[in-house]
Amino acid sequence: MAGTVLLAAAALTACSGGSDGGGDDKGKADAKPKAPMAVSVNLTGDQVKAGQPVTVTVAEGKLAQVKVTDAKGAELPGKIADDGKTWTSERNAPAGAEYKVEAQDTQSQSATTQFRTSTADKVNKVSINISKGSTVGVAMPVSLVFDNPVTNKAEVEKQLKVTTSDNSEGSWGWIKDHSGNDRVDWRPKDYWKSGTDVKVEMKLNGVDSGKGGGMFARDYSTEFKIGKDRRIQVSLDTKKMSVTQDGQALKTIPVSAGTPGGKKASWSGKMVIMSKEGTIRMDSQTVGLDNAYDKMVDYSMRLTWSGMYAHAAPWNSGNFGRVNSSSGCVGMSDADAKDFFAQSQVGDPFEVVGEGSKGQADIGNGYGEWNLGWDEWKTKSALSGAPQNG
Repeated sequence: MAGTVLLAAAALTACSGGSDGGGDDKGKADAKPKAPMAVSVNLTGDQVKAGQPVTVTVAEGKLAQVKVTDAKGAELPGKIADDGKTWTSERNAPAGAEYKVEAQDTQSQSATTQFRTSTADKVNKVSINISKGSTVGVAMPVSLVFDNPVTNKAEVEKQLKVTTSDNSEGSWGWIKDHSGNDRVDWRPKDYWKSGTDVKVEMKLNGVDSGKGGGMFARDYSTEFKIGKDRRIQVSLDTKKMSVTQDGQALKTIPVSAGTPGGKKASWSGKMVIMSKEGTIRMDSQTVGLDNAYDKMVDYSMRLTWSGMYAHAAPWNSGNFGRVNSSSGCVGMSDADAKDFFAQSQVGDPFEVVGEGSKGQADIGNGYGEWNLGWDEWKTKSALSGAPQNG
């Protein structure tokens, strides 16, 4: 809805030249007062639909300055077009906000108006996997899970920015989380370099998720650091787990992984330590394995949402390094698990290789994007698969 705002400019005083009393008054008679500055704003009234940019257009002349501020004094940034006729905000007007529009033209005339956006019918929210100030391993992606569906994926992705201290090349990719919710992850082309500082900005306030998703009502951000370059590989063939740091072998640990040939087999491929959960209750009925087990398990580290962990398994000590006989997890002795848990980082890459697995988990069942080649990952971006340089 467009409205035209008219406000008389401040009175202008013309300077007349010196006169000997016989001057010609014709110039004064012909002089006409300037018309009041007229601007139109695309958003007017008290129930404006949010989620669209603010546009200010001047009827005559050129705009010199436009300020659009909310009730708290925060400005909505924007730019004047090259022809000077219009100003457009860089961001959308969010829901439930009141704005004052102040425009000035090149003749120092000004006009003012205001509008208020209506509240959102539905609000979408984001869960971020990396908390501010964290230090994570070299395989940790930035992962955003949305409460509601996101059909305007390109518009949402445009508002997401990753900045890194070493200009890491990376790309966003849209997938379905194991929960069924929409999710977008950012991973670098290769594993992060140790010591890299990362900043993530999500300028989503006022962005529409699309049908059924609702409006975002706030911005989000996080910052984190990449820690030690620590990598883990489990061989289902040798029943051993090797740990390296900065390319140097640290330790080889005898393990027993999932029983081959059925539901109890381990997932294979490239995974990531998602969380260090410590002592937890593991109940086989929660992962579809009937009454196979129900016990408290120490030094547990999650690898998939569906329940694959690395943990202490003293009850299976006779099989470490000999037989894969677990219900899908990677088990080891108490002593090895305690040390492994203490040294490991959330975000460390954890790869399972060899025969007898049940294949790779779905990409959203944990952080499975490292199983995709770089070119394949880029195609999952909503912005034509274009990589983003941080």
